[in-house]
Amino acid sequence: MYIPKVFITIGTCAFVAVLTGCKNKQATKEEETPELISNPLSEISCADPAIVKHDGSYYIYATVDPWGGEELVVLESSDFKNWERKHIQWPNLEDCTSPTSRNDKVWAPGVIKGKDGKFYMYVTVHNEVWAGVADHPLGPWKNAKADGSPLIKSNMFPEYHMIDAEPFIDEDGQAYLYWGSGLNWKNGHCFVVKLGEDMVSYKEDEIKDVTPPNYFEAPFMVRKNGKYYLMYSKGKCTNSTYQVRYAVGDTPYGPWTEGPESPVLSTTRDSTTLGPGHHTVFSENGQDYILYHRIRDNSEALLRELAIDSLNFDAEGNISKVIPGGVSDFAM
Repeated sequence: MYIPKVFITIGTCAFVAVLTGCKNKQATKEEETPELISNPLSEISCADPAIVKHDGSYYIYATVDPWGGEELVVLESSDFKNWERKHIQWPNLEDCTSPTSRNDKVWAPGVIKGKDGKFYMYVTVHNEVWAGVADHPLGPWKNAKADGSPLIKSNMFPEYHMIDAEPFIDEDGQAYLYWGSGLNWKNGHCFVVKLGEDMVSYKEDEIKDVTPPNYFEAPFMVRKNGKYYLMYSKGKCTNSTYQVRYAVGDTPYGPWTEGPESPVLSTTRDSTTLGPGHHTVFSENGQDYILYHRIRDNSEALLRELAIDSLNFDAEGNISKVIPGGVSDFAM
């Protein structure tokens, strides 16, 4: 059963009430009309978004297009409509370099607030995963490892791509890190390991290959109604084959059964949403949302943009198809 997308509303006030409160219950008809968010969220070309909320503001971290840069794109907003670009001093190409580094730039951040109230970032630089820590989403950020080394070295599993790390904290407080892709656009594998209280320590012999069906890269874990939903991307991020899929399991390690509606987000017939993928999921006022990138210009430059839609679950606990709707999807 498909559950249609809904506006986030509180009484007569739209989602903006979550941030500012309902000022007047006797609102006029004009005031009752929700202010809608349109896609793309920003005119800045970027991809692979992560998002956190802190003290009433949202912070999006993303890859600079095309193909990464010397820093991340960081966007801040208090209303989810007007975004201001910020700059953080870490990660960067100079500080995130090791003897096992390869040639690529800064990619694919995953950011989460830890149990200790600090913010942790897991980001790909030079094809290695680096872990950062900060007291505020805008930093100052620094390497979370005292020795300044990468968390996941590029040669840990040489036959696979050590990129696209994403943290997950379970309901019992245990933190996990998921990551992994394939080489030459094929044979993607997903790995996971438990993290220690410091959010960076782990035992190498506890790393598990938990690759679900039709996986290539960009894992993201969601826990809902006692089930684990491992979401991920398949296809090439350079064209219309890129899409978001998911599989369900009873533990953070699976085993996985691909969902009946998977893929849940794909290129639309009119290509207004082209090659959507590498997403994050967050909730606001009881509604889940999927924030992802889509291709703006699929020329050799590969310029992408950020988009958001509601994410819904049916009565059986399956993720429903995401129907990109732009302005009709997310009410402020």
